[in-house]
Amino acid sequence: MRHVKLAYLALAAGALLPLHADAQGLPGLRGTDHVAITVPNLTEAVSFLVDVVGCEAFYVMGPFKSDDNWMKVHLDVDPRAEIPRMQLVRCGYGSNLEVIEYTAPDQKTNVPRNSDIGGHHIAFYVDDIDAAVARLKAAGVRMLGEPTTNTAGPNAGTTWGYFLAPWGLYLEIVSYNEGNAYEKDYDKRLWDPRQPGM
Repeated sequence: MRHVKLAYLALAAGALLPLHADAQGLPGLRGTDHVAITVPNLTEAVSFLVDVVGCEAFYVMGPFKSDDNWMKVHLDVDPRAEIPRMQLVRCGYGSNLEVIEYTAPDQKTNVPRNSDIGGHHIAFYVDDIDAAVARLKAAGVRMLGEPTTNTAGPNAGTTWGYFLAPWGLYLEIVSYNEGNAYEKDYDKRLWDPRQPGM
């Protein structure tokens, strides 16, 4: 935990942490393999991610359940929780999404807001944000306002806008075709979906 706090302090101070063999952290770390999201209906969620967002569906797994405490020990959920089905999708050059349908005796069905602990969103990079907004609106997706363009700060040049998945998950579209302002101050670069081999 101490290393995590130090990392946040270093980033807040505007420093980039070195990424080399003797750096603190997980040995052999390569990057994010997937982000998992729990959804109320797997079929509908994957259909939205494929048909509206443009992701590509891969394999389905499940069901998963256990008569002992395996689910509690390994996943920190109710021991009687079940995963009827889950599916992997890939969205362009970004990380994979693991889409999970759960049932559990103590399941909460409210989606956390961005301001809640555990709140989160997934951002998708697009080349043409106006075309992306038009596509989302044509599909009946709820946009949260109109896209905002940052004109100052380290991500000046970025245009972004939030939208909601049908089950309430916060999603974002983002575009920075001319790059971000921070690039003039740093030798290293954040991962960039415009350069998948980077």
